[in-house]
Amino acid sequence: MSGGFFRGTSADQDTRFSNKQAKLLRSQKFAPELEYLVDTRKVKMDVVRPWIANRVTELLGFEDEVLINFIFGLLDGKEVNGKEVQISLTGFMEKNTGKFMKELWSLLLSAQKNESGVPQQFLDAKAEETQKKQAEADRIMHEIQKKKEKESRELEQERSRKMDGEAKSPAVEPTSKHVLPKDSTVYSTDGEETEKNRMRGRSRHSSSESSRSPSNSRSYSGYVFCMRIVTV
Repeated sequence: MSGGFFRGTSADQDTRFSNKQAKLLRSQKFAPELEYLVDTRKVKMDVVRPWIANRVTELLGFEDEVLINFIFGLLDGKEVNGKEVQISLTGFMEKNTGKFMKELWSLLLSAQKNESGVPQQFLDAKAEETQKKQAEADRIMHEIQKKKEKESRELEQERSRKMDGEAKSPAVEPTSKHVLPKDSTVYSTDGEETEKNRMRGRSRHSSSESSRSPSNSRSYSGYVFCMRIVTV
């Protein structure tokens, strides 16, 4: 009879289980947040589950998928008692159980109060992250703008220096309108053209002397002829 009784009795009906649970409830310390029940139907659990998995892994030092899925199952209900969840997790998480439950229940209570079903802590963290990204983007844009302004100033200064240099340079004017251009043969660097010009000048002078020599010879012959007549 006793065997049939225990075989058809649930944990809630079993006085031994209820007495043990009551003893654990009295012996353990619970965070103030666990005094309130949580309706997980008002909570976006797909947002909370990643946090649960990451936090359990951080506290244990390794990933335990069995324990993580077990926690998901404990939170599946209309009204979830946080104290009972903590008792169920104590054998797995030991000294980390109280810390984990305090953080978890704080998130769940906040989420069920928000219309979005998302914990306010997550919303604040998201807003802060967005602000940081915006601040970083503004900083980068400011640095780019400063760099552009600096390059523009340097370019303007370089142009001003060039213009000042051109204004201060004296204009070179030829001393005579008869000055030959630099590409003339007179300005040959090796002096070869100058020597050729001198030779041409001498040749022309010799030619002119030669052209005058016949007339001089005729004059001299006439002079000699006249002298002979006078002598006779």
